[in-house]
Amino acid sequence: MIELDGVGVELGGATILEAVSLSVERGEFVAVVGPNGAGKTTLLRTMNGMIDPTRGRVTVDGHDIDGLSARETARLVATVPQETAFDFEFSVEDVVLMGRTPHRGRFATTTTADWEAVETALEQTETAQFRDRAVTTLSGGERQRVVLARALAQDTPALLLDEPTANLDINHQIQSLSVARACADRDQAVVAAIHDLELAARFCDRVVLVHEGRVRASGSPADVLSDPATEDAFAIRTAVSTNPVTGTTTVTPLDTDPPTGIQVHVIGRGTRASHAIGHLTGAGFEVSVGIVPETDIATETARKLAADVVTTPPFEAVDETGRERAATLRDAAAVTVVASPLSEPNRTVAADADRLVALENTNPPADTPVVTRDELVAELRSVTDGDRRQSQHP
Repeated sequence: MIELDGVGVELGGATILEAVSLSVERGEFVAVVGPNGAGKTTLLRTMNGMIDPTRGRVTVDGHDIDGLSARETARLVATVPQETAFDFEFSVEDVVLMGRTPHRGRFATTTTADWEAVETALEQTETAQFRDRAVTTLSGGERQRVVLARALAQDTPALLLDEPTANLDINHQIQSLSVARACADRDQAVVAAIHDLELAARFCDRVVLVHEGRVRASGSPADVLSDPATEDAFAIRTAVSTNPVTGTTTVTPLDTDPPTGIQVHVIGRGTRASHAIGHLTGAGFEVSVGIVPETDIATETARKLAADVVTTPPFEAVDETGRERAATLRDAAAVTVVASPLSEPNRTVAADADRLVALENTNPPADTPVVTRDELVAELRSVTDGDRRQSQHP
């Protein structure tokens, strides 16, 4: 539906895009990600004909975009920009109705099909309650949803969204991206510049990483977000795993100044242990885990994030080898963390730890310091910092 072939864009003497080749099919939801200034907005504005490429070619549905009139382009591509200013006090209903303009003659009256498209768009974006209000009286997030409604009413085969979750609360971020996902499922080609990597992975079929004006990676969310190019582009360390609730790719930004070489051993199972593993890995600690059942949710997280994990088959007793491995990892760690209520043999592993910290609502050995998850990293840092000072000044 949308194809860019060797596209380059120069603005004000500066190269913004260079040798960009990209295609988007009908029924596909593509996320464009990258740091600020990477060229994401310029890429979208080149796709919809607002910017003419200096080099290369852009086609939409087989048509050269620079050879189309504004009305012809608007019948093919609807765009939701980052910000839209309204100088007049149009009602919300009138703004959404503007999306039907490309389909109507200059003096044509509004048809039943137009009103049906408007009504559907208002309902999809949860803006029907604003229909009679002046758009200038709405908050930034509410206006953003109205602009999305206008684009939906435009009913084009291609939909471009530039930071569609900007200014929205988490509820409407999910709702807006769900609407975009539904558009793709109805065979539209949808492209969105998204700054939230996790939301991009959750809703999109494909992720395209743009950095310094070039496409650095393109593929499935899991492949692109685990690509070293992504860490280079954002200048961060990341851990990529699977969200246990949604089953989609999740990205955990890691501490850029981690407490290098400090190992923490996590004892526990289930969602609480899984969250603790992610929390500690994100803070930069080297994490080991065990003993956990092979089918436990914490095992999946540990295998993707932890340095080592000791597992046991479900509903089977832990053998001596497993106990010894868990004890070895525990002894190598600066601190052992109890992340969930203990059962044998994990209670034995915990009882013999030199330094033990427990999360709330667990059943650790007596006299074990108990902390919240938010307090956990600070507690571990204080312990490990003390170890470093002691080793420097025995």
